[in-house]
Amino acid sequence: MQLAKIIGLILGPVLFVLFNLLPDMIPGNPAANAVIATASWMIVWWITESVSISVTALLPLLLFPLLDVMPMTSVGANYGSPIIFLFFGGFVLALALEKVNLHRRIALTIINLTGTTPNKVILGFMIATATLSMWISNTASTVVMLPIALSVIHLLMDDKDGFTKKDKNFALSVMLGIAFSANSGGIATVIGTPPNSVLIGLLENEYQIEISFLRWMTIGLPISLILITICYVVLVKWMFPCKGLEFGASRSVIRGELQKLGPASSREKMVLSIFGVTVFLWIFRTLINRWIPGLELSDAGISMFGAIALFALPYNLKKRDFILIWKDTSRLAWGILILFGGGLALARGMSSSGLVDLVSGSIANADISVLFSVFLLIALMLFMTELMSNVALVAVLAPVVAGIAIGLDIPMLHLLIPVTIASSCAFMLPMATPPNAIVFASGHIEVHQMARVGFILNCLSIVLLVLVFQFVMPLLF
Repeated sequence: MQLAKIIGLILGPVLFVLFNLLPDMIPGNPAANAVIATASWMIVWWITESVSISVTALLPLLLFPLLDVMPMTSVGANYGSPIIFLFFGGFVLALALEKVNLHRRIALTIINLTGTTPNKVILGFMIATATLSMWISNTASTVVMLPIALSVIHLLMDDKDGFTKKDKNFALSVMLGIAFSANSGGIATVIGTPPNSVLIGLLENEYQIEISFLRWMTIGLPISLILITICYVVLVKWMFPCKGLEFGASRSVIRGELQKLGPASSREKMVLSIFGVTVFLWIFRTLINRWIPGLELSDAGISMFGAIALFALPYNLKKRDFILIWKDTSRLAWGILILFGGGLALARGMSSSGLVDLVSGSIANADISVLFSVFLLIALMLFMTELMSNVALVAVLAPVVAGIAIGLDIPMLHLLIPVTIASSCAFMLPMATPPNAIVFASGHIEVHQMARVGFILNCLSIVLLVLVFQFVMPLLF
């Protein structure tokens, strides 16, 4: 791995120089070569992680002005796009949920409600993880659920009959269920997973197409629920059944964890209120704008309202006690925000240099089946995301996919949305997503077990997303 990073560190700049030395891809337009050269450098560094992926995302700020692709002001504008602030607000809301431990209370309550038979416990963990992943990072939602799941698994390890095959199947199902539902849950909302926001930013910046929070949920939430259902059925009914397994102590573990939290505090209630108002405004924004002409609420503006309220509304006015203080943002994922900006800058460079037009023209002149092209693009995105950052992958491929959609003469959203969602369906490898890595580190899963069930889920995900393209997208978009 270290050798790969050293090779990547050198290969990126070498490819950059080589592409700039080639004859113009678009005659009389050296900017196209410059953008391809920059993209090649970024892709190599993103794949090998020779340098932090967030630092790599800053390369357009340096290279595009030097190579006359775009002036610094135009490049820099992408790093301050409204979509960046939409996600910033989402990060701040997540920080508040975690700071007052509300995310843990929500998760435990859901698990407590689903029941205590083995399959119901697994389902409860999956629903709770997915619910959290809609609003906070999939990493944080997995970290919250893991110790609770391990407590339940330890009950089985310490019982009279030891750790039997059925016990091991339960442990595998609950661990993989947490990881897979963390990945799938984020698909449901705009802020649930970074690729969704990268796509929406691209559409707003380059094509003036706006997808509201609610409109995304009309497609994202059903796909998320279907994927979680597929994961559950494959895990507990097919790959790792634990029929006949009985344990009654799991409810006591869950209730014990809830009792440790005690009654909901005033801080939790305040955070829940601000969170609820923010989500309400996101969902009903278009109706509110219709009822109050001139208000022009935006998803990014609503997100900033929620974030500022958590810093500005005092929990205790006399003590000047606030839910969040600026010091709390040291835990905020600033690097992801920069990554968004780099992706948007790269997309703008591809568009302004004529590369997207070149791709769309080439596709239009080729005799390619639309459905086969869609299948290939979804499969390519899904299996590539097993090996590299899904945010970086969407940042690079989404502008190209937009050009392909134009070339195939199909509505851009019909293709871009399923392909983007495919980037969140990485189920095969421990290194593919943080949730996969976290549950793998628990010691209850081996690589071949994750890869076997993950390959099946990947294939089912491809089939689902091709069906979504063919039958659902024309109805909703």
